[in-house]
Amino acid sequence: METERRGPVAPKDPVLKRPYFYIMHEKAIFASPQPDGRGIQFIYEDGSRLLDAAKIAGNVTDEETLECLKTAEGFRKLVHSIGVAVTEGSSEKVNFVFQMYPKGPGEPSTSIEAQFEADGMERVIPLEEFPAMDTDRCPGQIRFEFAHPGVQASADVRFYLNDGFTAPPQTQETAVEFDSEGYREMIRRSVMQEGNLTALAEAVEKGQRGEEVTLAFIGGSITQGAGAIPIHENSYAKLYANEFEKRYAKGGVRFLKAGVGGTPSELGMIRFERDILRDGDAKPDVIVIEFAVNDEGDETKGVCFESLVRKSLALPWHPAVVLLFAVFSFDWNLQDRLGCVGECYDLPMVSVLNAVTPQFPLLPGEGRIVSKNQFFYDIFHPSNVGHRIMSDCLLEMTEKAAKLAAEGNAEMKTAGKKEIEKILERKPVIGADFEKVILMDRKELSEHPERFGVESLEEGSFDGEDRALQAVEMDSEIVPVPEFPYNWHYDGSAERPGIFRVKLPFRRALLVFKDSGDPAFGRAEVFVDGEKKLLADPLLAGWNHCNAAIIWNGESEETHTVEIRMAKGQEEKKFTILGFGIVK
Repeated sequence: METERRGPVAPKDPVLKRPYFYIMHEKAIFASPQPDGRGIQFIYEDGSRLLDAAKIAGNVTDEETLECLKTAEGFRKLVHSIGVAVTEGSSEKVNFVFQMYPKGPGEPSTSIEAQFEADGMERVIPLEEFPAMDTDRCPGQIRFEFAHPGVQASADVRFYLNDGFTAPPQTQETAVEFDSEGYREMIRRSVMQEGNLTALAEAVEKGQRGEEVTLAFIGGSITQGAGAIPIHENSYAKLYANEFEKRYAKGGVRFLKAGVGGTPSELGMIRFERDILRDGDAKPDVIVIEFAVNDEGDETKGVCFESLVRKSLALPWHPAVVLLFAVFSFDWNLQDRLGCVGECYDLPMVSVLNAVTPQFPLLPGEGRIVSKNQFFYDIFHPSNVGHRIMSDCLLEMTEKAAKLAAEGNAEMKTAGKKEIEKILERKPVIGADFEKVILMDRKELSEHPERFGVESLEEGSFDGEDRALQAVEMDSEIVPVPEFPYNWHYDGSAERPGIFRVKLPFRRALLVFKDSGDPAFGRAEVFVDGEKKLLADPLLAGWNHCNAAIIWNGESEETHTVEIRMAKGQEEKKFTILGFGIVK
């Protein structure tokens, strides 16, 4: 009996014919080490991040579509299924997780998951297989989970849409031609101001003599390396240090990277001696300052930034100070506010905004060198391509300094040195109230009590030590280092929590406290000489990071008493004093 031959059964729901748009396209991922031995790439999609991913990677402009991405309900209305492809090049398995965030702390939420080989094939995950929970609030987090750390791969994630929705054409991108004249012209636009290049030229000359050159970088998450895969190898700072060593430093480079995510120059100036000077162990020849996208919330509107710049310029060996202005995906930074500081002190200024944003609206073949999707890893951070471009922008300025060094114009260099030596005689253009700020924490108080002149200290119930701290990848390390480990912590256990009280002389003071997403933390009141100056709320930011706030800004040094106590009704909550910034 002849068996009837049948063709393949048509799928009930031909997903691949549905309209779709990307939220990730050829995005590099890296399995960062976790305490349990696994490796995970976290990508946060809460707030406006998912919308921006759709705009940048998926070319989405439709307002109804973007509005749907804001909530879990809208997401279900819009998205039929999620297509995921991970390319790693071996037999690695990956667990893909798309996590909804809940409406309230501690509530359950939907986790859309699939495990598969990272072989480049797309797996389509229908949402109907993962019923929604009433507690789902919004799309929150994507995770690529591997059995062990160190895995590098690339990922595509796209949303297939439900009936009634359309998607825009998905842009086909061409590879960035780093050797092209168009690319070189783009990089040349980054020179916002050459300024006095003498100190930078001297750093080049030092390297060419065979001496070790110390390169230091201070900033926010971009300087930390966010978006670079892997973060410790492909940050703009590391790429620049590698290339500087290759071109100019026969004696090698000492690389100091001190970027802390989500923090402004208000915190950077407090940790300067610890993270840049390494408590006197380092003498940087070049200091790159990158706070142009982190200082929007700076309560001083530039005074802290200028204070940090002057702190750097005041070092007796006169390092080169370079101002680096990064850019967000919406073509924005603070160079209009902060550029006047560089103008005042005649500093080299490098603007990534000036380099890349003019060509973003163009099409391939019409002058576009790099697309937003290629430059940005997410709404805030550069991809590997973006970090390379930032490094090349810094190198463009350095090459100008190298030409000055090669010219050997002794008269020009002498004049430049004289200007550097008297640069701090210039009147601050915004303000420099915190130029001499220093960090006071448990360690500094113990090792250098003479710096502070503390007359009395009562820890009260803040006698513990918080170890669950924001941690960052310093220098060339992949293992994160905790920030402000020498802290004062109240664990919420006292029936009537005691007051933290310190008496010492100062002109100005800042409190550094821990932000947290943990509802176990609560608000504390800060008093100076009995007057309430601050209600410190660790939950406002919603995540674990360091927060600095001014609690006193006077003109003359006087002895003050600072008291910190849990706010009424918060006695069973936790609070961590990370340290203080003190100006004598």
